[in-house]
Amino acid sequence: MTATKNLPVQKVEKGKGFKFLKRSFAVLGPGLITGAADDDPSGISTYSVAGAAYGYATLWIALLTFPLMAAIQLMCARLGMVTGSGLAAAVRMYYPRWVLWGACSILVVANVINIGADLGGMAEATQLITGIRALVWTPFYALFIIGLLIWISYQRMAKIFMWLTLVLFAYVLASFYAHVDWRHALAVTFVPHLEWSRGFLAVLVAILGTTISPYLFFWQAAEEVEEERAKGRTLAQSKGATAGELRTARADTVAGMFFSNFIMYFIILTTAATLHGHGKTDITTAQQAAEALRPLAGDGAYLLFTLGLIGTGMLGVPVLVGSCAYAVAEGAAWRGSMADKPRRARKFYAVMAVAMALGLVLNFAGFNAIRMLFWSAVINGLLAPPLILLVILLTSSHKVMGKRVNSPLLRYLGWATLGVMTAAAVGMILTS
Repeated sequence: MTATKNLPVQKVEKGKGFKFLKRSFAVLGPGLITGAADDDPSGISTYSVAGAAYGYATLWIALLTFPLMAAIQLMCARLGMVTGSGLAAAVRMYYPRWVLWGACSILVVANVINIGADLGGMAEATQLITGIRALVWTPFYALFIIGLLIWISYQRMAKIFMWLTLVLFAYVLASFYAHVDWRHALAVTFVPHLEWSRGFLAVLVAILGTTISPYLFFWQAAEEVEEERAKGRTLAQSKGATAGELRTARADTVAGMFFSNFIMYFIILTTAATLHGHGKTDITTAQQAAEALRPLAGDGAYLLFTLGLIGTGMLGVPVLVGSCAYAVAEGAAWRGSMADKPRRARKFYAVMAVAMALGLVLNFAGFNAIRMLFWSAVINGLLAPPLILLVILLTSSHKVMGKRVNSPLLRYLGWATLGVMTAAAVGMILTS
């Protein structure tokens, strides 16, 4: 009798638990996708290079970048929600043309190099398990991604390939098999280590550049606008945002950035223990980078590494070509978005195709794929500060944001991000 009476209570409790989980996942949208795309092949390679070259010494950067990248991405999300327009459109409305096209040029240059690096990284990783030359896989992935963007929406692509990014949790598991020196790792996590050398500062700039990347600024703002369009709202209806909507955006953005940095930390940690710990301090091939997963997966490490690079590449490359198209289309006041069919947004899709083609060409110039992935991150780090300045100024302006300007904390974190990235870039240049 007692068990019968308790049964309905248990059902209610389970129902409440399910509803809580459903509500929790419901708030995750553009921010989570942005966070997953942030751990693209360039990011994975950069973190691997950092762990191999300097061991645990760069772990503290994961703690540093989390609040900084979350602040900048949240500013971009708020800009899109409050103004109903993307970053380039906002710059066009409030700044001279030379500022607009200067910002767009910075983005396109950084993105094309990143596209080429990501395609090359995906291709070399695939060669690792198939034996077929990377130069065959590079155009295959370029055409495959463009085809998917034309025939299905990016949202559907993200739902499919986001599951492959879960492979990156293999680095978390591998850390418990890699004989990590946890005492030393935790010590340098909370006590920053800095070297005044070109190599270390280049790694610092690369990590900052691959986590706080220019393309993510444009993408985040544009995707918030797309979310409003998906709900059937017009541009006028999209302007403004309630306190509740901004809280949801904050939860979404922070969750996405936490996912990105959590994976970053464990890639550096595992690579430091497996490669640096055994004297392998210079990564030049995908096979060497994949060795970090060997303690967990043995010979299956190559398959895990390849799946991780393909999954993140399939999320990251569309974001790179898409952010190029959003920036140019908004700057030129063209119609177009990734939610439109190509026949309704020919210029928008033409920009994506050209960006992809230029990135593809870089792979036939004979650059080493892993080094190109790393140096694309460095270039992102060098080019990001002017765009960060624009984001801070726009989102701190009452003329642009009304009463939804940045809070003092958000503004402080924004200026701190600009200061840290500028100082790292100047330091790297001075030591060159």
